[in-house]
Amino acid sequence: MLTLKNLSVYYGGIHALRGIDIEVADGKIITLIGANGAGKSTMLNSIAGLVKSSGEIIWDGSNISGRDTKDIVASGLVLVPEGRRVFPNLSVYENLSLGAYFRKDAAGIKRDMRRCFDLFPRLEERKRQSAGTLSGGEQQMLAVGRGLLASPRLLMLDEPSLGLAPLVSKMIFEIIREINKNGTTVLLIEQNARAALEIADYAYVLETGVITMRDTGATLLRDDRVRKAYLGE
Repeated sequence: MLTLKNLSVYYGGIHALRGIDIEVADGKIITLIGANGAGKSTMLNSIAGLVKSSGEIIWDGSNISGRDTKDIVASGLVLVPEGRRVFPNLSVYENLSLGAYFRKDAAGIKRDMRRCFDLFPRLEERKRQSAGTLSGGEQQMLAVGRGLLASPRLLMLDEPSLGLAPLVSKMIFEIIREINKNGTTVLLIEQNARAALEIADYAYVLETGVITMRDTGATLLRDDRVRKAYLGE
């Protein structure tokens, strides 16, 4: 579904990503773990067309390197960015509606809004409330819901549990599984390595811009190097 071939990114003289090769299979949850500054967000931003890169980004059989972000979103490849980035002065409903900005199928938008509220009942309760007055967990739900309103075939999630209380974080991971069961492929980057690997079909470890390990999530959970470096064992 998505393949990165020799993806590289420079920030001035800094080589942030170096020859990244990754495959995301249709219908799966793929996760990428690594320390702060390893290049995880840079990779997702490159795929979304927000950061200039070299190499190939093959999406659904076509090289989308250099394509405008709006065209990438319209093709079904959607990023939920780190830090939620909701529009604080707009209502919950208005934020969600902006996720469907490029869509023309009114019936489909209505259906997906209903699905979003089924996944996140709290958002329906607060749909007329300003997004800036929501808790951190509610804002994360809103950010994910806004991404779903874009009707993604592949949803990229950048640190969805960052800064959340453990119970809220657990709920977010359960919802990611539910989104995947409903047919959306997920590419997840996450500091909570244990939770991410537990739900991942396949996983990669990124260290200082280089992929150093790759295997099933279950296998990496048992790997001594991963347990020591990322699971605190």
